[in-house]
Order: sequence, then structure tokens, then C-alpha cells
Amino acid sequence: MSTAAKSSRQQSHITSFGPGKVILLGEHGVVYGHPALAAAISRGMRAWGVPAQSTSLKIPDGVSPSQQEALERAFARAAKKTKHPKISVHLESELPLSMGLGSSGALAVAVCRVLIEAQTGQPAKARQVEALAFEMEKEFHGTPSGVDHTTSARGTMVLFKQGKAAEVVASKPVKVLVAMVGPRSSTKQTVGALRERQKKWPARYKRVFEQIGKLVLEGASAVRQGELEALGDVMNMNHGMLNALGLSSPPIEEMVARLRGLGALGAKLTGAGGDGGAVIGLFREPEPSVMKLRAQGIDCFASQLAGPGAL
Repeated sequence: MSTAAKSSRQQSHITSFGPGKVILLGEHGVVYGHPALAAAISRGMRAWGVPAQSTSLKIPDGVSPSQQEALERAFARAAKKTKHPKISVHLESELPLSMGLGSSGALAVAVCRVLIEAQTGQPAKARQVEALAFEMEKEFHGTPSGVDHTTSARGTMVLFKQGKAAEVVASKPVKVLVAMVGPRSSTKQTVGALRERQKKWPARYKRVFEQIGKLVLEGASAVRQGELEALGDVMNMNHGMLNALGLSSPPIEEMVARLRGLGALGAKLTGAGGDGGAVIGLFREPEPSVMKLRAQGIDCFASQLAGPGAL
């Protein structure tokens, strides 16, 4: 962080954090009304607000022109909803952008908490954050399922379906290794291409999504009962179905195989998938595998998703 940014943060009156997320099970099916199992991760987006003459957003470095345009539209929508509080919002990211880790949802949650508190003078309530963050997500993704910002706002593991989320309480720690595969196409593009295939063969795709939905429920039950091997098996099966839906790629398949070779109980893509993004592996203790992969030049980290000591 630059000296100027550190100085601004020290003078700030409002700070917030929006965790990123991984989808353990059920991505894409959630768009069609089926359940998904998602969880907040330890990395995310930080926002802080500095009193100013008007509402403004300091765009962070490394944002592409198209991302900046979407971010400005989303921020303008949230600022209007909160009646333009006089605050300058600054951002700091711990998440890679456009990698399937819910960076836009985390950003929306962090920004909305700052804007709501600036408007009301009180810490933002979860329902307020979820509602306002959803407005920002519409600018980022068009027709978002809502799973990203909801999971970020709640900061826990949730079973999500059609705008509703129920916390999943784990009896044992659930830990994953998150590995970056590489840049991917936009979520809009990947979701749109799948939607076109689904429209062409609706009955066939409906059957697949229904089966994925059943796996999600089995996975949530495994989490509650502490059956990590069962959860890993469900993750492997879910990944196979995502591959069949045309959502994987050679780089993703290579990373899935690598994580399983390191002893992952289950491994799959997370998020939109496509030609890149992130892959998750379920491990009892992921740290040794993180060290091995980093030594090979792989960008990865470990995060505990649920259970005692989770975020």
C-alpha cells in the first residue's frame, strides 16, 4: 500500500471487510433455482471511508477499463440508494480479480457497509448490506444469483437457494486449498454460453442440474456430520458434471488432478469456470500442499471454511 493510502486509512472514520467466497458445490445450477453450498474465505476486500465534500470512490490500481466502468456504475447505484453520503471510499484487495472467488461480491459488501454507516451513523445491518450489495452485483453480472454477496455479507458457510441462505454448522473443521489456474472469461460470458446450450436442450440440462442439486444437499449433510470423505466424493462428482456441462478446460483439469495427487479428498473448479479461474481441494491439513505448490510457482493459499476457528 502506498504512503498516501496508509495516511488516508489512518484518518478514516469507517472501515469494513468483505470476505471472498468459494462454492463447494452447485455453481451454475444456483442460477436455475437449485441449491448451492458456498463459504466465505479468509481473503477478501477491505474498504475505508474518509470524510469528503462529496461521494467518491478511489479506483484501485490494476483495474482494467471495462472493470473500472462497471465499478463506477455499481458505486453510483449504491451511492444513489444511500443518498450520496459525503465520504471518499478507498479499496484494498486481497483477492485476485475475475478468478471465481467472489471479488465483486466482496467488494460490494465492503463498499456498502461503508456507505450505509456513513449515511446512518450506525453499523450496517446484514439485511441492509445484502440488499444494497445485490444492487451493485447487478451492474457487475447482469442477473446474479446472489450467492456471492450473500455469502460474503454473512461471513460463513451457507446453503443458498433462490435468494435464501441458511447457515451450515460444521461439526469438524472444513479446510481447502485454493489454487489459481489463470485468467478466465467473464462470468457473464460463461453463464450466457451455458444458458444458450440449456435453452437448446432444456430437458437434458434440467436432469443434470437436478442431480447436482441432490449432490449439494448430500454435501451439506456431510459437512454437518463431519464426514469429510463423503464431502470430498461429492465434490469430485460435482466437478465431473461441471466438466460435462462444458465448464472446465485443460488447465482446470490439470490442477484438479494435481490436487487429488497431493491427497485432496475432493477437488473441483469453483465459480464460473471456463478457460481459467480457481480450483479448490478439500484437505484435512492443506498447508503442506500449499508449500509444495508455491515451490513450483503456483499461486495458492489455504482457508478454513467452517468449524471451530473459521472466519
